Amino acid sequence: MARYLARHLVSRYLSSSVSSPSLHVCVVGSGPAGFYTAEKLLKAHEGARVDIIDRLPTPFGLVRSGVAPDHPETKIVMNQFSRVAQHERCSFYGNVKLGSDLSLSELRDLYHVVVLAYGAESDRDLGIPGESLNGIHSAREFVWWYNGHPDYSSFKPDLKSSDKAVILGQGNVALDVARILLRPTTELASTDIARHALSALEESSIRKVYLVGRRGPVQAASTAKELREILGIKNLHIRIKETDLSVTPADEEEMKNSRARKRIYELLSKAAAAAGTSKADPDQRELHFVFFRQPARFLESDERRGHVSGVNLEKTILESVGSGKQIAVGTGEFEDLNCSMVLKAIGYKSVPINGLPFDHKKGIVPNVRGRVVSDTSGGISQTEPGLYVCGWLKRGPVGIIATNLYCAEETVGSISEDIGEGICESAKAGSKGLLQLLEKRLVNRVDFRGWEKIDAKEIQLGSERDKPREKFVSWEDLLAAAAN
Repeated sequence: MARYLARHLVSRYLSSSVSSPSLHVCVVGSGPAGFYTAEKLLKAHEGARVDIIDRLPTPFGLVRSGVAPDHPETKIVMNQFSRVAQHERCSFYGNVKLGSDLSLSELRDLYHVVVLAYGAESDRDLGIPGESLNGIHSAREFVWWYNGHPDYSSFKPDLKSSDKAVILGQGNVALDVARILLRPTTELASTDIARHALSALEESSIRKVYLVGRRGPVQAASTAKELREILGIKNLHIRIKETDLSVTPADEEEMKNSRARKRIYELLSKAAAAAGTSKADPDQRELHFVFFRQPARFLESDERRGHVSGVNLEKTILESVGSGKQIAVGTGEFEDLNCSMVLKAIGYKSVPINGLPFDHKKGIVPNVRGRVVSDTSGGISQTEPGLYVCGWLKRGPVGIIATNLYCAEETVGSISEDIGEGICESAKAGSKGLLQLLEKRLVNRVDFRGWEKIDAKEIQLGSERDKPREKFVSWEDLLAAAAN
């Protein structure tokens, strides 16, 4: 009730104030969290003017650079975000880098409200020997490569040195990269996969992909939808050790309490049973689910110094830690798994910027319902006025695209309450001040019209190749397309 009254009072305050926008908001990051935040602010506050800035010349964040090319239905949300960007009280400015083109303190001086929603652009480390060897990459790097992210246009994963690739992790991102490695390239050719990636995959020697997980099939972190899709790839042989499918009373309890976990286990068991009755084909591609193993160290090649040749894995067992949860514990038994490429799908990590409180252990900005917290000494949270956070930067790299909708709703609720307390009473320069600052520093910003030029040209190029679009994959080409 208190929140409803706050929003009601705020709406009355804003609509009864001057006719020109009186609340200046800057959202940093144009992915789902950023656009959902902008959309909800525009609806909640008639006097709000929202600017969305992003370091890339293109909007939509992980919808463009993270969603797999063979999942076009997931990308339809870009149409909704485009309508937000085209709103008369909203502007998009791409190719604007927070931390180098302008500072956080400068943004806070220009706007009543700054919402940080720039996601997670780095990766968690395993912290084990050999992790810096060539041929070991994060899944994020591989995903950005095949999705045409301009930071990875020159990235060259080794797909030719052997027929084996190891993926550490068994979540949805791990299944995405495994699927791209194993799906017939004739099927990928009709997607918006980057041309350089398609060419490399067409010449790939990878025929066997190993998905390694610390726990068992009951605890596999993927969703049933993603698992069902990869299990359905044509002419793909699924290999799972029969002993790994044995369940304990603790596993039974987990499945009893989670329908999702039971479904995952059933899908894996069915796939293993079907594979056991099929005839082996020497040219057939293989997907190996490797359970109860954790990486101990990476192995260096004797022939190619500085390059990975495999992973030393420690066998694990599960131990109950209460509340129906089981954790993996090493047994001291080890085995080697040879390969020429390792992809670490163990989680993304957000990056801090100057002037922003940051919890390095959790990889998030400390916050209370989206309000950035700068001091928690003495058990009292001291919030930063006018500074908010949303998305992975707020809660960590978990959830699906729609999760950001509820995340944004909570953050906007906090903003609405704070507006009722008077955070927008002082005058701010907003968009006008931002544009003056960018022009003074000769920043080549890309507005939404510039993005629409990129979009139109990519679609045109794609139509010539029977693809939804052919992405520009370099900074130079993107900026040139936006300018022409």
